[in-house]
Amino acid sequence: MQASMKMGGQVRGGGAHRASSRRVAVQRGSVVAAASGGKSNMLVIGTGGREHSLVWKLAQSDRVKDVFASPGNPGIAAEKGVTVVNLNIENHGDVIKFCREKGINMVLVGPEIPLVAGLADDLEAAGVPVWGPKKGAAALEGSKKFMKDICRKYNIPTATYETFSDAAAAKAFIKELGAPIVVKASGLAAGKGVVVALTVDEAYRAVDDMMTSKIFGSAGAEVVIEEFLEGEEASFFGLVDGEVVVPLISAQDHKYAGDGDVGPMTGGMGTYTPAPVFTDAIQKQVMDEIMYRTANAMCAEGVPFKGTLFAGLMIKDGKAKLLEHNVRFGDPECQSLMARLDSDLADALLSANSGQFDKVKLEWNPKSAVTIVMAAKGYPGDYKKGTPINGLDLVTGAKVFHAGTALNASGQLVSNGGRVLNVTALGDDVAQAQAKAYAAVKQIQWDDSYYRTDIGWRAIARMTKA
Repeated sequence: MQASMKMGGQVRGGGAHRASSRRVAVQRGSVVAAASGGKSNMLVIGTGGREHSLVWKLAQSDRVKDVFASPGNPGIAAEKGVTVVNLNIENHGDVIKFCREKGINMVLVGPEIPLVAGLADDLEAAGVPVWGPKKGAAALEGSKKFMKDICRKYNIPTATYETFSDAAAAKAFIKELGAPIVVKASGLAAGKGVVVALTVDEAYRAVDDMMTSKIFGSAGAEVVIEEFLEGEEASFFGLVDGEVVVPLISAQDHKYAGDGDVGPMTGGMGTYTPAPVFTDAIQKQVMDEIMYRTANAMCAEGVPFKGTLFAGLMIKDGKAKLLEHNVRFGDPECQSLMARLDSDLADALLSANSGQFDKVKLEWNPKSAVTIVMAAKGYPGDYKKGTPINGLDLVTGAKVFHAGTALNASGQLVSNGGRVLNVTALGDDVAQAQAKAYAAVKQIQWDDSYYRTDIGWRAIARMTKA
C-alpha cells in the first residue's frame, strides 16, 4: 500500500458538533502559514508506529512543506519529505527553540507522556501551535482516578469502582466484590497496568505487584479497583476543542498477548477498522453520553480539552460503557485509521487547531484496514533488543510502520523495543485485509518475532455467520 494509492470510494464522516450552546475557546497560538494560505511546517513528537503513520499521512498533504519528527525512527526517516531531528523532548525549551528556528506551524504530540508532563502548556505559552491537550486535561489519561471521578461526577457510563492508596483497603474491597474483578494502576504504565483477575487471589497478587513490589513504579502507588464488564471492546476517536467534537471512526484493538485473547495484557497486538460491533446507534449513544459529556465536564472543571480524544469502550446489549480515555491517537489503532483516511490530515488538524471546525470534513475509504503488530519474543515481559530484521523491501500489498526499530553500527535494521513493526493492509472486508497483512508479515525476515495470528477474528466470525 503506497502513499499514492487510492482504494476507490469514500465515506464522509460527521462534521463538528457542540456539546451544548456554550462555546469555550481554548487558547492557541497563531497558525501563520495556514492563515495566509501558504504551506506549513509540522513537527511530530514520538518514536513509534503511531507517529510513523502520522508523518506518513502528513507528508502526503498539499498544505505541508516540511515534516519533522523527533525522536523518530529509521522507518520515519525513510519517508519522503520527512526529516528526523534529535531533540530532548523532556527539555521543552529545546523543543520551543527548534520550532521557532524552523517556523513550525503545528506540533502534533503522539504519545501521552509529554502531554502529561505539560509540553502543550509550554508550547502554547511560547506561541507555538500544538495539537494535544494541556497538562490539566491530559490527566484524563495520566490518572485513572481522575478519569473515573469525572465519570462519576458527570454521569458518564462506566464500571463501578473505588480508588485506593492502601493495599489492605484495596484487598478488603476486592473481597467484598469478589471475582472476576479489574485492578488498574492509576498512573501511566505503557498500556500494561491493567489486570483482569479471574479469582480473588489473582486480584490480591495484582495489588501486591503494583503497590508493594511497585512493578510500575509510582504509577501503581494508587490503584483503581472496578467491576468486571462483559461484552465486546471497541475504540472510538474524536477531535475535540472545548465543547466541540468531530467524530472520527471506530476500531477494535487486541490487548491480550495470545491468540483467542489469552495471556498478559499488552499495549495492543493488532487492530482493524471499522468495528462491526460499533453500530450507528452505538455511535450516537457514545457521542451523547461519553464524548460530549466528557468535553463538557472538562470545560466545567476549568481544564478544557483540545486534541484527539480516545474512548475505550465495552459494548453489551447495544450499549457502551467507558473503560478508559486516552488523550491522543491510539497505538496501534492510529495505523489502521490513517490507512483509511482519504482526507488531508494536515488540513483537518490545522483547521481544528485554529477553531475552524466547520472546515473539518473527513472522508474515509470504505475498505477495511487490518494492522498486525510484530513484537519481540517475550513481550510484554523481558525481550531482546538488537536482533536483525531483513526483507522489508520485499513487502508488497501492505505498509510497514516502524514501532521499535534502530540501525546498529553497521547500518543494519534491528529491533529496539517490545512492539517493533506494524504491518497494515487494506481489503474489501476484514478477512481480505487480514489475509493481505499476514502475507506481508511472512515476507519479513526476523527470527526473534512473534505475533498473534487471529487479528480481526470477531469481525470475520460475524461474516461467517451472516
